[in-house]
Amino acid sequence: MCKADKFLYHRKLWEMKVKFLGDSKIDKFKNSLVLRSRMSLWMIRAMTVLLLWSCFVHLVAMGEMWGPRLLKGWPSCFNHHDLPMAAEMASLPMKTAFPPKRIYQNNGYLMVSCNGGLNQMRAAICDMVTIARYMNVTLIVPELDKTSFWNDPSEFKDIFDVDHFISSLRDEVRILKELPPRLKRRVRLGMYHTMPPISWSNMSYYQDQILPLVKKYKVVHLNKTDTRLANNELPVEIQKLRCRANFNGLRFTPKIEELGRRVVKILREKGPFLVLHLRYEMDMLAFSGCSHGCNRYEEEELTRMRYAYPWWKEKVIDSELKRKEGLCPLTPEETALTLSALGIDRNVQIYIAAGEIYGGKRRLKALTDVFPNVVRKETLLDSSDLSFCQNYSSQMAALDYLISLESDIFVPTYYGNMAKVVEGHRRFLGFKKTIELNRKLLVKLIDEYYEGLLSWEVFSTTVKAFHATRMGGPKRRLVIPNRPKEEDYFYANPYECLQLLHENNGNSLEGTI
Repeated sequence: MCKADKFLYHRKLWEMKVKFLGDSKIDKFKNSLVLRSRMSLWMIRAMTVLLLWSCFVHLVAMGEMWGPRLLKGWPSCFNHHDLPMAAEMASLPMKTAFPPKRIYQNNGYLMVSCNGGLNQMRAAICDMVTIARYMNVTLIVPELDKTSFWNDPSEFKDIFDVDHFISSLRDEVRILKELPPRLKRRVRLGMYHTMPPISWSNMSYYQDQILPLVKKYKVVHLNKTDTRLANNELPVEIQKLRCRANFNGLRFTPKIEELGRRVVKILREKGPFLVLHLRYEMDMLAFSGCSHGCNRYEEEELTRMRYAYPWWKEKVIDSELKRKEGLCPLTPEETALTLSALGIDRNVQIYIAAGEIYGGKRRLKALTDVFPNVVRKETLLDSSDLSFCQNYSSQMAALDYLISLESDIFVPTYYGNMAKVVEGHRRFLGFKKTIELNRKLLVKLIDEYYEGLLSWEVFSTTVKAFHATRMGGPKRRLVIPNRPKEEDYFYANPYECLQLLHENNGNSLEGTI
């Protein structure tokens, strides 16, 4: 065999060996290349998706900041209001943007136990927020009164939105739901200071006398909180913080808010409505000693009740004298006559914001005969709607509070805590009409009318003329130095917080002192 033939023979033999031995490796190599190319393709796709998503998120964020220039100005191929989900989302409350936390050196912890009814406690809570802020202490969510006449076991969180309360005020004061564990142990061991602060005090009292106690004991418990801060002669920033706590910080629970909106909607569907805070309830009559229009049995029942509560210090009361001084709530009969004299349309809806009227339907008949469209929450709602708050007086009062704020006219028949706080809140909402009745004048005119000394025309004209400037409009608070109980209550007229008053520089204030 020639050399050329041998060379070709050996080459073919070598190629056959290589092919026999290497096919499997070559196939594996090829498969590896294919797998790697597929993985690279998927990675490229994934990275592209992530990049596009990141761009979209940034565009949305920019759209929220620069909406009119960017996303909000772009044409859309669909109307989001037509989508059921979008409509449902639009009905949900918007998320609140809370302020950043205030950083300060904490001087200690302030615990407070409120006393009285809902609105007495509401004002006290706002005062305690302000006091805690200016002592640079941490406020523990206030404890509500459970031992008063109403015997309501409701906690703060059952009436107010506690998370909103804490977060909305965090740029002013640190508020905690409870003491830290180590301080809880100190309280259990009695290593804290408890006391009732002095009523109608200014900030120097808290700085000079209460703050040193906080620094000494770390925890101070104020066991009475009503009217513990002065009405007047306080810095404007303090007054504004009281308002902020009241009008922004204190929000009722979503359940109470929703029920309030439902009642207002039911009332609005039938037209304007007036809220009458008819304080003709058994506890009010017993406490004040007012029994005008009651029979002998009812007078005795009210007297027994007054003696049953040792903290009601006034026991022997001259009912008629108190009535003539204007210190009694108007009776249903007197209320009907007053509303008629003021020219209130007899067909208007009158929502009664109060508990059970003493004497029931028998006493209410004098009012319903003149104003037939008298309603209550119990008549507008099913019992199942009220089941969660039915036996809790403060939660029921919270519902009445919300409806009172929304009414076209608010008329309290007694100048108690709810009347005052609602009046002030309605001023803040734009001086909504609140008729401030002068009971001393009214009972005098009513008696003269019943005795035939006044004609209806004269009676009605006099009532209208006197109350023309008592409709909840702008005015200065009455200041009486050293007699805080007799001067105007801050929460009834927080004029430092009303923008309109600052714009007018006080020139349009009615009854300026």
